[in-house]
Amino acid sequence: MRGPVLMLAGIGLFGLLDANSKLLSDGHEVWQVLLVRFATLLAVVFGLRALIPGWGGALRSRFPRLHAARSLVMLGSAICFFQAFSLLPLAEGYLVFFTSPFLVLALSAWLLGERPPVVAWAWCAVGFGGVAIGLAPGLVEPGGGAGEGGAVPWLGYLYALGGTFCYSAVFVLNRQLRAEPGIGRVIVWPSLLGFAVMLPLGLSHWSTPTALSLAQMVGNGLIVGMATVCLAEAFRHATASRLAPFGYSGLVWSLTWDFAFWGRIPLPAMLAGAAVVVFACIMSERAAARR
Repeated sequence: MRGPVLMLAGIGLFGLLDANSKLLSDGHEVWQVLLVRFATLLAVVFGLRALIPGWGGALRSRFPRLHAARSLVMLGSAICFFQAFSLLPLAEGYLVFFTSPFLVLALSAWLLGERPPVVAWAWCAVGFGGVAIGLAPGLVEPGGGAGEGGAVPWLGYLYALGGTFCYSAVFVLNRQLRAEPGIGRVIVWPSLLGFAVMLPLGLSHWSTPTALSLAQMVGNGLIVGMATVCLAEAFRHATASRLAPFGYSGLVWSLTWDFAFWGRIPLPAMLAGAAVVVFACIMSERAAARR
């Protein structure tokens, strides 16, 4: 159960990251928030390595190209989703995002040579159905998704699809890198790239943070670091086809954090959709146990 448990923890931490980022979005640009996030990750890793020599394992890798690709798609995912949700209602953006488990199965078959069983596809479809049930009220709101003059925001959908593809590719690359021990590499290389890209953008959009908002930005770095390690470790212990359906647990986590931070009581449709997602995860795991 180590792989599924780590997957659930990683998805939950990324949901917490989104909630914390939403709290920061009113007063700070995304570039500043990302700059502090990457700086925090680098400071923590190199600080721990200074205190505990060799902490996190070696930073050199036998697979530099895979790490470079992973760093690029992680950065691409962050940027694409930010742009997508600036153009789309949350419900429509999340509906595109939750096609990710299908992409994970397809990419794992293509790049990893794994053969996802039919039952994995089936329970992913059930999980997606649960998400559709939960998000249906947002999708049918008047004017939902329409741009100025009722135009369809195709650019927003393209950004959401690009972000979803990048997010799915991270999972597959995590699986390809499972033979390398240590967590230093999985944090340092994406953080170095992100810091280099965000440094000019973050400084040009810098606004003086309060002590609370600065603590939240630093907290973002700590949260994303833990989430990244959880997901990377999950794919060391389980195949992509086993873990893919658990991606839909993001709906359950989003309801949890919405209630915890803003006191929002879920609509009946949301609770029904979450119940379907939980059922799909349990049945998928039972099928994996039988195999």
